Amino acid sequence: MQSLRSSTSAKILLSLKDRPLRDRYLNCGLEVPTVAVNPLRSDEMQAAPVMIVIGTPQTAAWAVRQTVVARENDECLAEPVGVVLIGDDRECDLPEPFRVLGGLDDLEIIADRLGIEEALTCVPRAMSVVAGEVRRQLEKLGLRERVLTSVSDVLRGEGEGGSSAEIDPAELLGRESRAVDASLVKKVVKDKRVLITGAGGSIGSELAKICAEHAPSELILMDRSDNALFEIDRQLRTRIPGLQIRAVLHDVVDSEATLRRFTTLHPEVVFHAAAHKHVPLMEDHPGAAIANNLFGTISVADAAMSIGSERFVMISTDKAVNPTSVMGATKRMAELYVRSLASTGSPTRFSLVRFGNVLGSACSVVPIWERQLASGGPLTVTDSRMTRYFMTIPEAAGLVIQSAAIETHEVFVLDMGEPVEILGLAKRFLDRRGFANVVDGYEPNQSDRRTRVRIELTGIRPGEKLYEELAYDAEELTETSVDGVRAWRGEDRPDQARVSQMVGEMATMRRVQEPELVIETLSKWVPIGVESVDSAVSGATIPLKKVGVSGAREDSRVTAA
Repeated sequence: MQSLRSSTSAKILLSLKDRPLRDRYLNCGLEVPTVAVNPLRSDEMQAAPVMIVIGTPQTAAWAVRQTVVARENDECLAEPVGVVLIGDDRECDLPEPFRVLGGLDDLEIIADRLGIEEALTCVPRAMSVVAGEVRRQLEKLGLRERVLTSVSDVLRGEGEGGSSAEIDPAELLGRESRAVDASLVKKVVKDKRVLITGAGGSIGSELAKICAEHAPSELILMDRSDNALFEIDRQLRTRIPGLQIRAVLHDVVDSEATLRRFTTLHPEVVFHAAAHKHVPLMEDHPGAAIANNLFGTISVADAAMSIGSERFVMISTDKAVNPTSVMGATKRMAELYVRSLASTGSPTRFSLVRFGNVLGSACSVVPIWERQLASGGPLTVTDSRMTRYFMTIPEAAGLVIQSAAIETHEVFVLDMGEPVEILGLAKRFLDRRGFANVVDGYEPNQSDRRTRVRIELTGIRPGEKLYEELAYDAEELTETSVDGVRAWRGEDRPDQARVSQMVGEMATMRRVQEPELVIETLSKWVPIGVESVDSAVSGATIPLKKVGVSGAREDSRVTAA
């Protein structure tokens, strides 16, 4: 109750003649000045319910001013006795005689001691979790809630009863997304049996949506998550009723079952998007990363080659370049295996596509920030210097499919523009949502009067880099006929004997429970660098091992492209 008794947060200026409220404040231990600032209230005003305003410092101040304006036209309306603020900030620019009573944690005591009967809530629409918590507390205390929607929420299309308007990822990135070339997509998928692994994921589902719109003879959706598979299957059947769709609940890590599936389904075009992608999680589960990222890829690629599929496209990542994480190293191994198949003389054309982060994908920064904002903040950013390559999901998926129309290369890298500062992205995100930002260790912009949301700098997590690379220094990239798709011009391929040896040794690690042993074996074949705080800025990577699988050029960090 310290906040209630504080002279800075609990003084309320009341007329001594306003006996009912005066007595309430005296009972609550609040100071009641002897200066009368309000006229004698009428009987109707005394009968009005005792009300408080709940909101952020900015929305609460605005709501109080609105009640003052409203009472100028109708004195019978209730006047708030004070303000309860959400969040940690207790500074609020309120007109006299209104004061801050405390925070949400004080609400029960405030309501009990002041006899509060109802609350005027003005919580930003984007803070939906906080608004829900306020509503639950009011219901528990038996207080009536009156909701006041801010003008900014209304102008952003986030009025009461609606949902927060979605942020356009392209607008957040500050650049236009490339349009899909329908003729190239049709060249790849029209009248073909197309199979997509990881079809329920962010990239897999977008691949499925684009392919579905370009007349495949059959679209085969493969995923081991029944919920994700059900949802993309439902969406596509609703969207394109006449399309031949087959939903296959299957884990591609099971190589024998995968071959049986492919023999039955006989896909002509395969997009392999299934993978474990979360960097810190894979540091703790390297065996699972090897099983899914390496052996899941081997399973699907071998099955495609065995049944004579025309094309196989692996979705890779920028984290496979000079990897500093288990996830990146296992994707690098998968790249090496896929490239080794390209020299077997198989009629199946194998290729891989590398790109960085996709904005808006499941568990990427924007959905995470949305959830953090809904809970009132803070937003989390690992390091103020961190940058990432970003692309929208539709643009990335469209370019992946179009790359399959290029006949002359097997390693493709998407042009993702310039790296984006994550801290700057977080600030733009808050700005689009109508909030000001306060970054840990930095002075806030005092001239910005909007509700402030804190950005917390949490520190780099295991396996993360401050920046990412899309290609090795040894790789020579060239433009292709597809805008936004670049290709590696090198002719060197991984040595097949060494790749087979790598696969054989890694097979013994799939179910090993000691992460250190798995990582030690992994780093024998794909050098895993450690990015130090000092070297991270300059981009230096410290190699752990020097053993590679290339029959061609190689240094302490680099295997064949």
